[in-house]
Amino acid sequence: MGMTITEKILAAHAKKAVVKPGDLIMAKTDIVLSNDITGPVAIREFEKFGIEKVYDPAQVAMVPDHFSPAKDIQSAELAKTLRNFAKEQGIHHYFEMGKMGIEHCLLPEQGVVKPGQLIIGADSHTVTYGAMGAFSSGVGSTDIAVAMATGEVWLRVPESIKVVLTGKPAEHVVGKDVILYLIGQIGVDGARYKTLEFVGEGLQYLSMDSRFTICNMAIEAGGKSGIIGIDEQTIAYLKETGNEGYTIYESDADAVYSEVIEIDLGAIKPQIAKPHLPSNTVAVDEIESTKIDQVVIGSCTNGRMEDMHAAADILRGKRVHEDIRLIVIPGTQQIYKECMQNGVFEAIIDAGGVVSTPTCGPCLGGHMGILAKGERALSTTNRNFVGRMGHPESEVYLCNPAVAAASAITGYITSPEEVK
Repeated sequence: MGMTITEKILAAHAKKAVVKPGDLIMAKTDIVLSNDITGPVAIREFEKFGIEKVYDPAQVAMVPDHFSPAKDIQSAELAKTLRNFAKEQGIHHYFEMGKMGIEHCLLPEQGVVKPGQLIIGADSHTVTYGAMGAFSSGVGSTDIAVAMATGEVWLRVPESIKVVLTGKPAEHVVGKDVILYLIGQIGVDGARYKTLEFVGEGLQYLSMDSRFTICNMAIEAGGKSGIIGIDEQTIAYLKETGNEGYTIYESDADAVYSEVIEIDLGAIKPQIAKPHLPSNTVAVDEIESTKIDQVVIGSCTNGRMEDMHAAADILRGKRVHEDIRLIVIPGTQQIYKECMQNGVFEAIIDAGGVVSTPTCGPCLGGHMGILAKGERALSTTNRNFVGRMGHPESEVYLCNPAVAAASAITGYITSPEEVK
């Protein structure tokens, strides 16, 4: 019996010939990640061990992105804790403000994460790196502390669900729509502690930015991870980012899956997730004319260059509705600079939007766009739980960047086709 790509990666890192779903393993980690919220908790636990040094400063990554630039004294203290620890330990992959970005946009761009690796992070959206053929998963801060000390993590080998993508997506249908559609079909616990493995000829039509988005939201379906095998697009991206020295794993033809789901990309329309679950999805044309107050384009889900272009292409030469606050947040400093150079910011600002430095910001109700009571946001972020972006009586709708930009122009949820 063969193994899936996930099982092969975990077997290699546990130094076993074979693993199967349900096995409990101790596996070597390649990257141990934390941020300005979860890192200080991990540091406090690490210090309780009485160990002076992390197991390998080249395999620990720390990114202060959730409340950076610091929004208040408490967030400044959290960032200071991370900064001091990184300096004391000689952490190689520490990204201070001015170099930092949203962690899950930044680490692939900087070549920190690689195919075939086992990556854990004290952030649930660590699953993003599966788009590069890695096993990556979110864990608790205590697990991060142990991994910083030992270079190992305890895991239960997950079952895998094969998601077969066929067909060619229509215009304005991107990775965000694919994953929202899937979550709408299986629910927020449909892949609980399982790997969502995406395969099929439809992948050729999905860019790396779209693939990062798909894997990023595997956790919104309850997934332990999301993963996509290496193909020509992945190889091109790795060359572009100067990423070398990696291992490619592929699923065996006789690998066993707990379930197989087929999705025809050509049948999907741009999706909207209504409050208060990412699974509460409908096609955009089923909910058009829903009035909104704020539009957010960014986050670890949709803060990449393709997302910025999609928004700018819709906004160029038009004006944001007078009742709308449009906030655009590029995922990294590099993306920010490219937006300055290629006219993306000009299109956004001329239309009446505002641009923020890279930060998680409003996605988690942190800063840079908190909602008041009764307000409604349309956002390219990943979660729309009660109170996620501010007041518990506010609402968040999720969508792709083109839908977000089109809706910013009209003042209500709108298909991009309506503003051409």
